[in-house]
Amino acid sequence: MCKDKILVAVSGGLDSMVMLHLFRVSGYEISVAHANFQLRGNESEGDEKFVKEICKKFSIPFFVKRFSTKQFAESNFLSTQMAARQLRYVWFNELIEQENFDVAATAHHVNDSIETVLLNFVRGSGLEGLDGIAAKNGKIIRPLLFATRKQIEWHANENKIEWREDRSNATDDYQRNFVRHKIYPLLKEINPSLENSFQDSIEKNSGAVDLMSWGINYWQEKYQTKKNEQVHLSKKGFDESKNKTGLLWNLIKSYGFNFDQCGQIIESIDGQSGKKFRSSHFELSLDRELIIISPLSVGQGWDEILIEMDQTEAKLGKQILKIIETKKIIFENNPSVALLDADKLQFPLCWRKWNPGDFFYPLGMSHKKKLSDFLIDQKVSLADKETVTVLESGNEIVWVVGMRVDDRYKITATTKSTVVCQQSIID
Repeated sequence: MCKDKILVAVSGGLDSMVMLHLFRVSGYEISVAHANFQLRGNESEGDEKFVKEICKKFSIPFFVKRFSTKQFAESNFLSTQMAARQLRYVWFNELIEQENFDVAATAHHVNDSIETVLLNFVRGSGLEGLDGIAAKNGKIIRPLLFATRKQIEWHANENKIEWREDRSNATDDYQRNFVRHKIYPLLKEINPSLENSFQDSIEKNSGAVDLMSWGINYWQEKYQTKKNEQVHLSKKGFDESKNKTGLLWNLIKSYGFNFDQCGQIIESIDGQSGKKFRSSHFELSLDRELIIISPLSVGQGWDEILIEMDQTEAKLGKQILKIIETKKIIFENNPSVALLDADKLQFPLCWRKWNPGDFFYPLGMSHKKKLSDFLIDQKVSLADKETVTVLESGNEIVWVVGMRVDDRYKITATTKSTVVCQQSIID
């Protein structure tokens, strides 16, 4: 008998029933959690009854919870899918704590991971969004990520495992289903071994990241020194680089400097000494032979805040942001409210104080503008500039909070889902 105590999330569908079977025959101490979202009438009731009977047959402890999913989605301005995801993971974590489970297991597999990568790619994700579904996230594990959908179906048939079909999976109503039924088959025509290629790509990317880390460490050993709390980068280290901006960004991104700032730093690197740049926590100054990074004095910097996809509220200094997602297309002329196209956003969002090197595309403009120039145009006083913050998606500003949305992220007639951000100030 394996020592780990596992909570197995079982919907009654093919993937989760195969996962349940594998855990059961492997000797783990398991219990089952079934979330009834009450979205499909009698079919939802049938799923619950089916899973309950299977657990009774094999003497498996059974937990079930019924959710008013549509009501929760409407009252919180969420899509049905997002509401269901939020509800189930909150419940899983509650069960883990209350019943002392080691982990909770969900039945995501290779194809799910590929679909996630494709969706992230379409939404403009960076490299961090192209690494698939995590095998472990906190106390949530996904033990079937090694298997394809076809392999799971084969295992079910070979072992005479029963499951229930969810008819909504056969439609193209949802983005994931559209990718599954329309895009994925076309990619399989190009590459019949898509699943294997995908897994190989992940390993290749992981190796490339290792090599990059090795190269950065080598550069730092040769050209980087520390003096008290300061970090000194020798300008000589950039002499032979073909992409000085990219190199600098990889060296200083952990200090909060963005890519556009790095370009400005490189443009100024051979100019007059003394030019300075700031991130949320650090100040970078150009000396004769060095780039010097120093921590800001206490009270100068604001902590940046990362806002996850399911998060509904965040606080920065004396400001509060409330975030909701809705299928409704809303038009509101209120500078304290940002209406953003959900499909263009990449989570987590970053909320931080503005930096001198920041730029964005002000709503109604087709070209970028330095945020410092925008604030001058808006006649923002020096004192008020200290409280200006920005909301970023994938290192791009989507909203100068309380002032102007970025034109690239505005809602349009083709917007399917809107993220509403509302700013308020604590007295």
